[in-house]
Amino acid sequence: MIPLALAEVRELVEGELKGEANQITGVTIDSRRVEPGDLFVAVGAGSEYVGDALANGAAAALVPGDAFAALAALAGAVRERSSARVVAVTGSTAKTSTKDILGALCRPHARIVVAEGSQNNEVGLPLTLCRLEPDTEIAIVEMGMRGLGQIAELCTVAKPDIGIITTVGPVHLELLGTVERVAQAKAELIDALPSGGTAVLPAGESYLDPHLTRDDIRVVRFGEGGDVALTYFAGRDDKSRLKVEAFGRPLTIEFSFAGRHNAMNALAALAAYRALGLPLTEAQRGARQVKLSRWRGEETPLPGGGLLINDCYNANPLSMGAALAHLRERAGPRRKLAVLGDMAELGPGAPAYHRQIGAAAAESLIDVLVAVGPLARGYVEGAAGVPVTRWVQTVDEGLAVLQAVLRPGDCVLVKGSRSMGLEAIGEAVAVVAA
Repeated sequence: MIPLALAEVRELVEGELKGEANQITGVTIDSRRVEPGDLFVAVGAGSEYVGDALANGAAAALVPGDAFAALAALAGAVRERSSARVVAVTGSTAKTSTKDILGALCRPHARIVVAEGSQNNEVGLPLTLCRLEPDTEIAIVEMGMRGLGQIAELCTVAKPDIGIITTVGPVHLELLGTVERVAQAKAELIDALPSGGTAVLPAGESYLDPHLTRDDIRVVRFGEGGDVALTYFAGRDDKSRLKVEAFGRPLTIEFSFAGRHNAMNALAALAAYRALGLPLTEAQRGARQVKLSRWRGEETPLPGGGLLINDCYNANPLSMGAALAHLRERAGPRRKLAVLGDMAELGPGAPAYHRQIGAAAAESLIDVLVAVGPLARGYVEGAAGVPVTRWVQTVDEGLAVLQAVLRPGDCVLVKGSRSMGLEAIGEAVAVVAA
């Protein structure tokens, strides 16, 4: 981290600051991860661990009056001292995977900081920015939202130079109501870009059109008909080969992921990579080093040549449909089992969205559908044509059903909203396989 004098920290934030060091060289909210020079910021019940943090070597500890404001102030001070170009990634789906791919592409060419996992809120984004070093050249941050104004607020701290919107779809509808308002929230990133900045957007996304009113930024499109478009895809095991038409020239690149849905994320990453001034002819150097964050399509071999696809970090209609298509493609001749949990925060239209995904399961020729959660009953209702369907209320019941129907050689997808905790099913199946 770019060091901050402790005296400046006292001026930046309100709260109780303990420590005798002259400066801080890091920020953490976890007393167990304290390193020498760190400022421990107590968030929520973190005030109970101030003593532990200092005992573990923290330079100082802060119990702020407003933890979110304090983190934003610290991150803003670091960002102001940094000459790094900041890329911000948001979208209804694939934020983290796109961020991971872009990070891998950039790493061979520049000193970079990339958000860890899904650090994309008023806590995670400041923590990412507080990792900026004096020589950091590129920072890649992720921005989530639950309502209007939140991305705009994150942008006041991050001050992005390049903004990526991966997708616009039905997410957080309980708060926002319509997909149009989702687009409005995501478009706050476009509004926050500086003059001369670049917006990387999905080609043909009409929901964003009303928000493209600026003539002082560059707009780059990815996807069919865009500036970066896919012309060929072949995936096998944990690798894929993409042929891309990028800004008028053909490219062939091999990536260390298998999912066709990640090909679209790679297009967005390639567009931002070029916007950073990095050479497309050298993109291959990082493409084979992509490592996606946990529970984003993690694959584990199962007995008899089977395969577990653990994609349980989160779910919405867009990502669920893509995951089912990926299951069909990866399974090949193997039997296809889908364990699907509730999709959260879809508002009054939630039952219909779940029935649509049930229909998508039938279209993907799923052999066994295990639906987990109150809303997941809709999957079964919409899954006419799926040979075996089971609906259960709880994760434990879902695991029991899966264990009863699972055979050697099966290909299994586990996916649901984060609140469902379906990782317990994925991890239990993986442990048995080991």
